[in-house]
Amino acid sequence: MTSATGPACKIFKFQDVRSSPDPVFDVKSECLQPSLAPIVVDNGSFQTRAGWACSGDEFACPRLVFKSVAARSRGAARSETQVGNDIPNLEPLRWLLKSQFDRNVVVNFEIQELMLDYVFVHLGIGTEGKVEHPLVLTEAPCNPLHCRQMMSELLFECYGVPQVAYGVDSLFSFYKSNMQCGLKVPHTGLVISSGYHCSHVLPFFNGRLDAFNCKRVNVGGSHTATYMQRLLQLKYPAHQAAITPSRMEELLHHHCYVAVDYQQELEKWRSAEFYEEEVHRMQLPFSGKVAGVFASVEERQEKRVQQLRRLQELNSRHREERFQQDQERLDTLLAVQELLEEGAVEQFHRRLMELNMDSAEELQSYIHKLSISVEQHRLARAEITELEQPMDEGDGLNQMEADLSEESTEPEKADTIQPVFNMAEYHQLFVGTERLRAPEVLFRPSLIGEEQMGLIETLQFVLEQYAPQQQALLAENVFLTGGNLLYPGVKERVERELLAMRPFQSHFKVSHASQPALDAWFGAREWALRNPVGSEGWISRQDYEEKGGEYLSEHCASNIFIPMRISKPTQRSNEVSLATTEHTQDVSTAAGLDSDAAHNPNSGFAGSIE
Repeated sequence: MTSATGPACKIFKFQDVRSSPDPVFDVKSECLQPSLAPIVVDNGSFQTRAGWACSGDEFACPRLVFKSVAARSRGAARSETQVGNDIPNLEPLRWLLKSQFDRNVVVNFEIQELMLDYVFVHLGIGTEGKVEHPLVLTEAPCNPLHCRQMMSELLFECYGVPQVAYGVDSLFSFYKSNMQCGLKVPHTGLVISSGYHCSHVLPFFNGRLDAFNCKRVNVGGSHTATYMQRLLQLKYPAHQAAITPSRMEELLHHHCYVAVDYQQELEKWRSAEFYEEEVHRMQLPFSGKVAGVFASVEERQEKRVQQLRRLQELNSRHREERFQQDQERLDTLLAVQELLEEGAVEQFHRRLMELNMDSAEELQSYIHKLSISVEQHRLARAEITELEQPMDEGDGLNQMEADLSEESTEPEKADTIQPVFNMAEYHQLFVGTERLRAPEVLFRPSLIGEEQMGLIETLQFVLEQYAPQQQALLAENVFLTGGNLLYPGVKERVERELLAMRPFQSHFKVSHASQPALDAWFGAREWALRNPVGSEGWISRQDYEEKGGEYLSEHCASNIFIPMRISKPTQRSNEVSLATTEHTQDVSTAAGLDSDAAHNPNSGFAGSIE
């Protein structure tokens, strides 16, 4: 694949986007009249998107888009928790980040409550202790009943929501695409979605999801980002700290692509010309000299002068320190000698012992040596003081200029510039085959050690569950959606694989969501505008109380409702169970009596006499 980003060897910089806190919006009058407008929340495992289901360009896009994470240290108060865009940079707090998801299923409802609080507060819901607007919420395909029960309990009991509608995010995106294409209802097709934690292949027949043949692949955007990070950290071990998950996600979103033929594309990268054209050089931030600077003759001369001055200062400081030490030692020994001259013999001998000396002759020898050393230091310092100025300004510089002139006149180095170490190039990541190897995890999970089928194998397995006529209907409307299918070339890859697996001269069509990451919210908004509150698909508070929290009102973009059937014991089975219990007790009693008779023979004879 040829890059369209610019000329060869172009250097890219990491954007390192920092999020800014979301404002608190005011509820517009259009959301209140003539009726309360529904709130649409796409509860994604990577991002949460929320907005209003109102007509008008102002409400056509979600008001809130933020990462589905919360940061709260252990023991911190609820008010100290940071949610979504309140966290400017995720990397320093990554070990504190918590999500409400396990794969793509909501299991941590404490974090989910924080997410909903964030949504309602920033949308401007000001009613105390209650949300009076209906809510459209996305959920995972084949969402477990317990998870939906907990979510309904949270919405109805905690927030007092009057109506709730659940739908699958990828089916909402499929619904929007079909509406735009003008397809007749009911729809039939095959939805391939890939999110942050996992991917799905969802068959859709006559306007309803075939939940019994849905398949999930536990590979998503988080796995591709981790694989990319592992590849680059092994390639550049000196920059492990700079190769962060956030930067890897940026690489995936802006610099990676899916190869139509993986093996053939890898062969292209063996060519040096192809590598130079397609490699992306990612510049890491660094501090130092500007990239690409070369040392000229004048700069080299100035650098040598500075080095000479530093050496002179260092030597002078060392000589001065040694002179001070010798002078202090000499003063101490002279003070001891004065004690002997003054007649303080005992004190003199005591000081000699402290100095580890045996006699006055040894003391005199040390005094003589130190006096000579101190005098030499004084003479040397005087000479250096006289020669220091001429050396700096004359002889030293003249000598260095002569050396530099000799170097510059050599025939091999004439009129040349000697390059220095390029710090900028050292902090560059050459992203080559990693651009296609990381997204290939979706089609080959074995690259990261996952023993499961890839997307294409799963697609073929799902198609084989149907009759040939049904397979043809599904293949005529294959739809790709999800934030992890933004890579260029993914549509061509699926078309090539379908061409290989479908019968000769059979027809199929592959379409791609216009905005794979946002189409789920757009589809949920479109569904809420076309289906007023109270119609098919909405769950009221009365339905929740009568039918349970796991209840689901089905619609064209929802899961299939499979109620829990708990078998209760009938009256006949209770009687049989009671009779069996009584019979067991009678047998145990009889066995106990026989045992007593065996231990007491007289009791048996007495019974017989009677």
